[in-house]
Amino acid sequence: MSAQRCVKLARAAELGAFASIWFAENLYERGILPAASACAVATERVRIGIGVFNPYNRHPTLMAMEAGALDELSNGRAVLGIGSGVPQWIARIAPHEKPLAALRDAVIISRELLAGRTVTYRGRMFAADQVHLGFELRRKQVPVYVAAMADRALKICGEVGDGLIIGNMCPPAYTRHAIAMLGLGAKAAGRTSPVSIVKYVPCSVHRDAREAQRAVKPAIGAMLKSYWTAYETSPAVRSTIADNNEIEPVRFAQVLHRLGEGRDPIMELDDRFVATYAVAGTAEQCLEQAAALGQTGVTELVFSFVGPEPEAELQLLGAALGGR
Repeated sequence: MSAQRCVKLARAAELGAFASIWFAENLYERGILPAASACAVATERVRIGIGVFNPYNRHPTLMAMEAGALDELSNGRAVLGIGSGVPQWIARIAPHEKPLAALRDAVIISRELLAGRTVTYRGRMFAADQVHLGFELRRKQVPVYVAAMADRALKICGEVGDGLIIGNMCPPAYTRHAIAMLGLGAKAAGRTSPVSIVKYVPCSVHRDAREAQRAVKPAIGAMLKSYWTAYETSPAVRSTIADNNEIEPVRFAQVLHRLGEGRDPIMELDDRFVATYAVAGTAEQCLEQAAALGQTGVTELVFSFVGPEPEAELQLLGAALGGR
């Protein structure tokens, strides 16, 4: 979306009692900083989440420079999210080498800088020698979250991150497993495990529940196809998407094959796919589904409204939220 469009949605989110707005920076689409900056100026309360930068087209020091400036602009509302990037997309500009080392180095360097410290660090992928941000930070620590789907990345989050970002297409049962992996990483590092668990979910809100479920299916189908292809070389990530989703493996494979052939997701995806990979229904039903996801350990849900009028969906959900 354009920055102008984002500002309209950000204002609607703030009026609707939402806690935060998040910006997913996908390679070769719009860079998110203009939109995030515009929304920081246009709002007063909601947190501004960068979700996420990757270390292959941004050095960790640049991430810290930009996140620190955004935190200043937003009066202390910014969150920096870092992930290792989508292998297929990264490979078009640079070798997707040592993604776990790149992730760890990026989080350590940026987090230290965003705590106002001078950094001397030499990792396997990135280094910094006596680097210090040349401006005063708005806070003592700008939080740095880690986007992770596979076990080793989850442990890195537990070792060095302030919070976890779980991407789209991760079944609800995955969250408990992810939290356990965070705990293992934190224990190995001798620190407290991060408690902030952010989960991205496609969402459709409509006064007619069946219409909402129908509307979200194309988004689920597109994401499943895209992720399955993009993570062809990452079996651990594929396992995250396909395991523990309460869908028979044969059925799941058949649906993916048919989606790959161009079949209509509205016809191919049954209610189990909607329940597993989305939040959809009336506003009250969506809040009930959100509460159920909270029971798995999620502390913050990021809804991507898939309909043609996301403001209307925001208003429906915000009105129901305000009534509770």
